[in-house]
Amino acid sequence: MNEASTCVVVGAGPYGLATAAHLLATGVPVRVFGEPMESWEKHMPEGMLLRSRWQASHIASPGHDLTLDRFHDERGLDRPNPIPLRRFVEYGQWFQERAVPQLERRRVKRISSTGQGFTIELEDSEEFPAARVVVAGGILPFAWRPPEFDALPGELVSHTADHSSLADFAGRQVVVVGGGQSALESAALLAEHDAEVRLLVRGQQIVWLNEDFDSTDPPLSMYAQVRIGIGGAKSAWLAARPELFRLLPRSLSDSLAKRCTPPPAGASWLRPRLADVEMTVGHGITSVDRRNGRVELGLDDGSSFDADHVLLATGYRVDLARYRFLGPSLLRDIRTLDSWPVLTEGLESSVEGLHFVGLPAARTFGPVMRFVCGTWGAARAVTRRIVGRRAPRTGFSW
Repeated sequence: MNEASTCVVVGAGPYGLATAAHLLATGVPVRVFGEPMESWEKHMPEGMLLRSRWQASHIASPGHDLTLDRFHDERGLDRPNPIPLRRFVEYGQWFQERAVPQLERRRVKRISSTGQGFTIELEDSEEFPAARVVVAGGILPFAWRPPEFDALPGELVSHTADHSSLADFAGRQVVVVGGGQSALESAALLAEHDAEVRLLVRGQQIVWLNEDFDSTDPPLSMYAQVRIGIGGAKSAWLAARPELFRLLPRSLSDSLAKRCTPPPAGASWLRPRLADVEMTVGHGITSVDRRNGRVELGLDDGSSFDADHVLLATGYRVDLARYRFLGPSLLRDIRTLDSWPVLTEGLESSVEGLHFVGLPAARTFGPVMRFVCGTWGAARAVTRRIVGRRAPRTGFSW
């Protein structure tokens, strides 16, 4: 392999694996680094279920052959809906073994620009040149913690991304902050692990989504909505075309993104599992104090309560500086808008040859990049940018 012409993929989650698989299929020399499905396996609580529909959870493969369906057929497994997290992790690892067998389970320490390419430094001190880099670093570094909790130690406050299991909270009083899927499901799992749980939601109500898991043969008008699992019958058609979404005027693309990703909400199948969870809705936190080894929270209605632990299900906010492997000079050269990278055709940044896939691409290419179904658009677009017309057209996100 001529390393100077190599494309490096950083990350081995769905986006990294899909992009690497497409590049390899067209003959591009690729080196891929990371642990397969690591964030999904080690930074999401055991027992979680995917909110995404079955049809929207296939990792993009060049031949459309490494699907959830084939994985289940090969293993002789039933096809549960919703999909258990553990099953999806196993699917991603199965995908990696077949599509990206040369994955290197090493970590990238630093990426630096040379002006005509990049220098890659690994944590084991190996260095080598690369022509292009695809950053598929995932969302874990972007976990957002409200600043009022900064003074508290880890034994009193944590983010949902800090846990692979919630079983250790059995018998403890836990406040879950948030009103989206992660907050609601974490509260349910905590209760099922015999924790005493209070859910604290700032919004005026909990929004429940009507998930139809039986839409295997939808009418044409709803086909895009079913296949990507976001948006409405009309908006989903546009959201499913990320390369087209990129060309929309900013005011229109922002409006469409809001319609496709509404305020925090949870799948309706969670409701019965929350029957024993105390809920405080419509109030924000005004004070956070540490008292006698516990956390005391003051609310905007003047009330307060304490707990053994606060679990933050407060989402993720893109900040490229949190990708520690991006060198300082390289970061300065990346054009951003409100901390999001500004990307062009092929999900390429203002630094020639540097691509971002997954969540960092969502501001430019739309909300589909927040979900597994976005791997289709991302992998195709990056590959087409690198190899030209011999790559498949980007098309829809399936």
